[in-house]
Amino acid sequence: MNIRETGPKVVLVTGGSRGIGRAVALCAAAAGWDVAFTYLSAARAAFDTVSEIEASGARAVAIRANVGSQPEVREAFAAAIDRYGRIDALVNNAGIVGGQRAIFDVDEAHLLESFRPNVFGVFYCTAEAARRMSTQRGGRGGVIVNISSAAARHGGMPGESHYAATKGAIDSLTVALAKELAPHGIRVNAVRPGVIATTIHDVHGGEETIRRIAPTIPLGRAGTAAEVAAAVVFLMSGQSSYVHGAVLDVSGGR
Repeated sequence: MNIRETGPKVVLVTGGSRGIGRAVALCAAAAGWDVAFTYLSAARAAFDTVSEIEASGARAVAIRANVGSQPEVREAFAAAIDRYGRIDALVNNAGIVGGQRAIFDVDEAHLLESFRPNVFGVFYCTAEAARRMSTQRGGRGGVIVNISSAAARHGGMPGESHYAATKGAIDSLTVALAKELAPHGIRVNAVRPGVIATTIHDVHGGEETIRRIAPTIPLGRAGTAAEVAAAVVFLMSGQSSYVHGAVLDVSGGR
């Protein structure tokens, strides 16, 4: 299920303007990939990421899209194809924590706010990528990497059961898609980050929360976005050609 090497490979990263997504975009560019990434509101950060990638001699394009909207996802893929002519890898990274909400206060609007980008968006993006990658539909094959979270297995922070549930869905979806898409020449894996020093933790205390949790991590520290990105790009590469349906923890042992 290797991608045939016929020119520069192209990766589309969702939520690529900040945090782990940005690190994946930079790491992929350094590894020789052409990069397309989506962003929603952080336009300045998106353009700065494009500038940094282009300054390194690689190619990048930022595409504004809400991954929770299927029409916008379709437009984003069309824009990436228009720019590069192909997509060889998809990294489903975009997502939100969704704030803290006790189960006593659950409501449909809040659940949809979390599940649309975190779960629906992965379905929408994967469908668009698979249609173009499938060797049964004239594609070259490809790779999909989903960004899950260690919260999928330990339940996450207090009041964030909705977030943990979305990431549990991603773990299950990864295994299901690996079985479904293998005959189409598409490898599917996931990376499950633990406590990573990014702004996603701002909703539950930011740096103070990270400092409090760090001593409970066997390696004694939070991880970095670059460490997660390195695992993602490995799974995108031919070096992982027999890794399929795997969920890789990048969590410092926690």
